[in-house]
Amino acid sequence: MCRLFAILLAGIIVFSAHAETVEQMLKKADQYRSREPYAKVTTLVKLYQDNKLDTTRLYEVYIRPMRESLVLFKSKAEDGQKLLMLDDNYWLLMPQSRRPIRITPIQKLLGNASVGDISTLNWSEHYQGTFHGTQDIVIKDKHIMSNQLELTAKTAGETYAKIELWLDKTNDFPLKADLYLLSQKMAKQAFFTPDDPLHPQKIVSMTLLDSIQPEKQTVIDYQNVVPYKLDEKYYNPAYLIQQPRVDL
Repeated sequence: MCRLFAILLAGIIVFSAHAETVEQMLKKADQYRSREPYAKVTTLVKLYQDNKLDTTRLYEVYIRPMRESLVLFKSKAEDGQKLLMLDDNYWLLMPQSRRPIRITPIQKLLGNASVGDISTLNWSEHYQGTFHGTQDIVIKDKHIMSNQLELTAKTAGETYAKIELWLDKTNDFPLKADLYLLSQKMAKQAFFTPDDPLHPQKIVSMTLLDSIQPEKQTVIDYQNVVPYKLDEKYYNPAYLIQQPRVDL
């Protein structure tokens, strides 16, 4: 009996340690996306058709903890539009409308870039991860040993129900991700570009691919990330709807 208890206890300890390791991997991977809990992220989304630039859109994303963010649309075609994320709730606010529009995080903005792709920069807050082993993968003709994680959404309101994520085994830099909908259908693949391939400090862009439309590529460029703590009032849809424009 004592021996059985000891075996079970050892298993619990090993499992806990492994779970903590996965959590640490995710938190470290998040650091490459944004090191600041409160930040302003200048984001340029580019749609390529047959490797030629077709359309661009510019966004300013204000993020803070507790799964909250505000996105200001800065391109002429979308000028004055605002997107507010509070936990699982998403609102689109149009400059001529008196009422916020409830939307889903999977709603498209440009190409393969969705609302959730722009407004969230954090995996460890949104997903529970499990370790699926090590794997040699090829990124741009280069073999990289990686840790494969499976991420399961903590709530039903996440952009993707499941993410298969590959992290560089040496430094936990995100290499690629397969993004799945609630139906278990893979929506798209994401590939991450570092500022320095040998000594990465941050992700400078994310490329989204769709297997159904391989001629199209969507690239999200993170042009600038700076510490910025937005005033509390901007995270209230009732306040935002009264502001035709928000210039920060």
